[in-house]
Amino acid sequence: MKQHADEFLAVRHTIHQNPELGFEEFGTSELVARKLASWGYEVERGIGDTGVVGRLQRGNGSRSIGLRADMDALPILESTGLPYASKKPGVMHACGHDGHTTMLLGAAKYLAEAGDFSGTVNLIFQPAEEGRGGALKMLEHGLFDKYPCDAIFGMHNLPGYPQGKLMFRDGATMASADKVVITLTGVGGHGAMPHKSVDPVVAAASLVMALQTIVSRNVDPQHMAIVTVGMLHAGQANNIIPDKAVMELTVRTLDRDVRKQVEKRIRAITAAQAESFGVEAHIHYDYAFAVLVNTPEETALARTLGRELMGEQGIDANFVAQTASEDFSYMLEQRPGNYCYIGNGVGQEHGSCNVHNPGYDFNDANLPIGSAYFALLAERYLAGQVGKPTEAVPA
Repeated sequence: MKQHADEFLAVRHTIHQNPELGFEEFGTSELVARKLASWGYEVERGIGDTGVVGRLQRGNGSRSIGLRADMDALPILESTGLPYASKKPGVMHACGHDGHTTMLLGAAKYLAEAGDFSGTVNLIFQPAEEGRGGALKMLEHGLFDKYPCDAIFGMHNLPGYPQGKLMFRDGATMASADKVVITLTGVGGHGAMPHKSVDPVVAAASLVMALQTIVSRNVDPQHMAIVTVGMLHAGQANNIIPDKAVMELTVRTLDRDVRKQVEKRIRAITAAQAESFGVEAHIHYDYAFAVLVNTPEETALARTLGRELMGEQGIDANFVAQTASEDFSYMLEQRPGNYCYIGNGVGQEHGSCNVHNPGYDFNDANLPIGSAYFALLAERYLAGQVGKPTEAVPA
């Protein structure tokens, strides 16, 4: 991988300079498809609208593996000042998907030219991971029907951790993320005569506080849950009581049952608060991301190979669960597999700036590591190697 480092450094910088939002990754997907085809892969474009899948079969092995990378950028104005900074004002690769795509391309080239395996490798380049449902779209288009996978694997960079360190976890690893929009409708009027109105602002203020009791008083303290009211909008003038207040929440959990419990309580508390203030309530509940659950055997294999590549000090074998979310979770609901992290840098080190930040950049030193990890996974999994499962965290 290091011998081809310059080639893939150029690929990553090209993708970074030409970022594309979800379901608009036309240039990126074409770049990916052309490279895969040139290396001998069977390529399908347009699965999941702008997704790409490359399949490589070798020998008579019956096993199959899926390796996945995401391709989309974010609507953020880049401030890095790098020579390869985004050429599209207001759009940038602020989450490292350019690096993820390039790492998988590096593995693709190795597997085509020197890979030692018998079986089928399916390389999944997913569009629209950033909240637009790219994984679900690929599944709706028959991803696993067309490209059967016995197991699937993915990786995400993580700023704030040593560059190149690989981090693994069994069981629930990333949180579900639900978007909730609550609309409270009252009766507007003059601010000087509140008794002639039904004020949705007062109801909303009370509801914001009441919702905070879900985590503190309803959820088992040994489980994680987050209920955040990130937006509250009502009215346009100081002396006018509006007829409507709109709230938007993000809700996150690491347990499927807790997820259902929190939704039930949000609905019940909202209805009760609305009735007590005489307003009408409407709730739109959007299950945006599922809990991401890594399966034991596949995680054990990934951990073993990470240790082989990086040494004992180069991995975290039981990394802490993250409250961020990933739609790779939907693929893991249908197939066993593992989603791990690679450290992007700490302190003042390049790559330490957090994701979704205008100053973020993927750490290029991770390209050969991620590529080697993916390639080794394919070779060992298709050879029938499995790891020894450790006790999993309940999902």
